[in-house]
Amino acid sequence: MSKEFVVSGDTHIIEPVDLFKTRLPKNLRDRALWEEEFTLDEPLVPGGHTEFKKLHTAGFDGWTVSKYRQFPGPTPDGEPENILRDMDIDGVDASVMFPNLSLFVLFTDDHELSMAHARVYNDYIVERYLPYKDRMRPTAAIPITDIDDAVAEVERIARAGLGAILLPEIPPVPYWSPQYDPLWAAAQANGTPVFIHVATGGVKVSEGQSRTASTVKGMMEAVNMGKNALDESGLANRSMAAGPPGGASPQRIIAHLVSAGVCERFPDLHFNLIEFSAGWLVSYVGAMDKAWKTGTGQDKDWWLGFWDDSRPSNDQPYMGRLFNVNDMWPWPLKPSEYVRRQFHVQFADDPVAVAARNITGLTTIMWGNDYPHAEGTFRHSKECIAENFVGVPDDERAAILGGTLADIVGFDKAVKKIPAGA
Repeated sequence: MSKEFVVSGDTHIIEPVDLFKTRLPKNLRDRALWEEEFTLDEPLVPGGHTEFKKLHTAGFDGWTVSKYRQFPGPTPDGEPENILRDMDIDGVDASVMFPNLSLFVLFTDDHELSMAHARVYNDYIVERYLPYKDRMRPTAAIPITDIDDAVAEVERIARAGLGAILLPEIPPVPYWSPQYDPLWAAAQANGTPVFIHVATGGVKVSEGQSRTASTVKGMMEAVNMGKNALDESGLANRSMAAGPPGGASPQRIIAHLVSAGVCERFPDLHFNLIEFSAGWLVSYVGAMDKAWKTGTGQDKDWWLGFWDDSRPSNDQPYMGRLFNVNDMWPWPLKPSEYVRRQFHVQFADDPVAVAARNITGLTTIMWGNDYPHAEGTFRHSKECIAENFVGVPDDERAAILGGTLADIVGFDKAVKKIPAGA
């Protein structure tokens, strides 16, 4: 048993397959997300999976995954008591929880459809998981295609006892837009930190076709790489995908929220970026600061552009000073200071993020096992933590493994939750 209070910042709820078919308003049930479970007579590969789930919802119709199985032991099924059992096995005291396949319908361009699913989901997690809030904190889904409705849902779920909200990675309007200010104000006033999970949003129901959602395309590229022989181009593309471009989306979210003054206006609001890994953060915080400071030796009066001989020298509209923008940062803190104060990036297995903690700021990174997904560390988290935290002082290890996130969502980290002998 770990000596720290360990919090997984990324745990998924496996929803009942008929949750929305039975609970949506009757006029929307023919458009409800549902999962079809089926069993193969023969596995796709010898010794492979035979039990699958097929998703039915706009943008992802036919999306199929093998049912989660972690050996040895029973297959995760979403029952709270069984999640607690699995947390004990993995050495996890508490978890922040997210939807599973319903992530794909909670944030579409059809507001009525998204909000109806979100309200059903939020009611379900209040009913099913809130009694276990000393160890499990589910996040409430908040569609943002209508800000008034979003604010009302934040206030509703806060009254119900849910203490965190989930927003999409790909918003309908960029997060720098001032139209979101009422949402940020409601979240701050109700004490609900913001979580943004990878592969959410960007679903165009109006396209009316499967396999069109932008969030699924990257996953299918990886699938196709894994099933085909890799040539030089494929090898290069895979390696490129692992580099800094993989951080492009969370970097964009940070840039929009920090640069638009959201962090300045709402200093008590915390933004948690989930399942984006975190090794990219160390170079990004430095690059943001550098973008807003004239560098050592750089000429502030360096002009370039296109000269118009028909105009006088003091009227050259196509000429400009390259570094003039560097001194125009409008906010009192540096970009990196807002990141250290209000952003927290979750990783599962990322030793670079841990090694860079003293540059990024200790509270900017947090661990999570992505239970029960196959790309996570469930049943191997203790081994993964040991590999990632070699030589890390106890107090810093404790902060990254759960101390910071426990403070954000309100877990009592003074009391270990894992039963003796687990």
